[in-house]
Amino acid sequence: MKNFGFGFMRLPFQGDQVDIQLVKRMVDTFMENGFTYFDTAYKYCRGLSEPALKAALVDRYPRESYVLTTKLSNEFMRSKEEQEQVFEDQLNRLGCEYFDYYLLHNQGAVNYKVSLELDSFEFVKQKKAEGKIRHIGISFHDKAELLDEILTAHPEIEVVQLQINYLDWDNESIQSRKCYEVARKHQKPVIVMEPIKGGTLVNLPEKAERLFRSYNPAASNASWALRFAASHEGVMMVLSGMNNMEQLEDNIRTMKGFCPMTEEETQLCAQAAQIIQGALTIPCTGCGYCTVQCPKHIPIPEYFALFQHGYMTTQMVYYYNLTQTHPKAGDCIGCRQCEKHCPQHIEITRHLKEISEKFDGFQGWR
Repeated sequence: MKNFGFGFMRLPFQGDQVDIQLVKRMVDTFMENGFTYFDTAYKYCRGLSEPALKAALVDRYPRESYVLTTKLSNEFMRSKEEQEQVFEDQLNRLGCEYFDYYLLHNQGAVNYKVSLELDSFEFVKQKKAEGKIRHIGISFHDKAELLDEILTAHPEIEVVQLQINYLDWDNESIQSRKCYEVARKHQKPVIVMEPIKGGTLVNLPEKAERLFRSYNPAASNASWALRFAASHEGVMMVLSGMNNMEQLEDNIRTMKGFCPMTEEETQLCAQAAQIIQGALTIPCTGCGYCTVQCPKHIPIPEYFALFQHGYMTTQMVYYYNLTQTHPKAGDCIGCRQCEKHCPQHIEITRHLKEISEKFDGFQGWR
């Protein structure tokens, strides 16, 4: 099994339906080049991802010719019985008798509690015993300390799916490096999601792009991101959510003849990350001075770090997990104590209001 997987989270659409003919061509090209790993989830593409994968892959290729991963999205569930219903629905939607990998989806401060309440870990262990799951794991969006707690409590977990890319590698909100190190400590193979951070690492500031081009004019921006993720020891798979043939073909060129990064190339990625951070709309350096006198104890630098990278679902997930143990951005009372202490002279209260308007509405998802 090669180390590049097709993520079915960002599929091409025609109107409100998946462009299934294009997806079939993409799947065919992917398979023809020797790649066999496919990743989906119950709620991807408004519930259309799993049926699309059935139509493009499962109905057209022998079951033993590919590796199929999906996930139990239990955040909306209220009973153990719902897990059984959803699991059987997934088998039907995908038209298969078993899953190669089955992950508890988006484990973090919120969903881990749900998984404990619903005995989700026992549920997937039972399904593995029944032969309906070959390997069980989790996808994770939260702090390394919690990941360590989960992996310690549940040694039955066989794989961990983490958000890893060179921009988030040392980001204290995402903690890519720290989470990776925890997975390695527990000797769990890592599946990488968001290696290109939803396209952020394709559409680079001009200075960052020049940096890469000066070293290798032929390498695409995406190739740098994929190679960074895949070059770490213990990474068994790097996923890419592709929605056109150009993206697919570029990624295949990178991963088919995969060459691990040199130390010099890794340092270039670190330099590019600094450039990207410098081009972001909020010039926060994460010094934390703003939090010292905050009467509401809002984790301002962490919220800024998430908000910098756009209104993505994964950003909202990290935000929501943080609000389980910290005040929300909307709890700001506008006293401006933070701004008095900010060395960068940032209009913090204005940005907190913007963050609240974008992210606090997400609180109603459970």
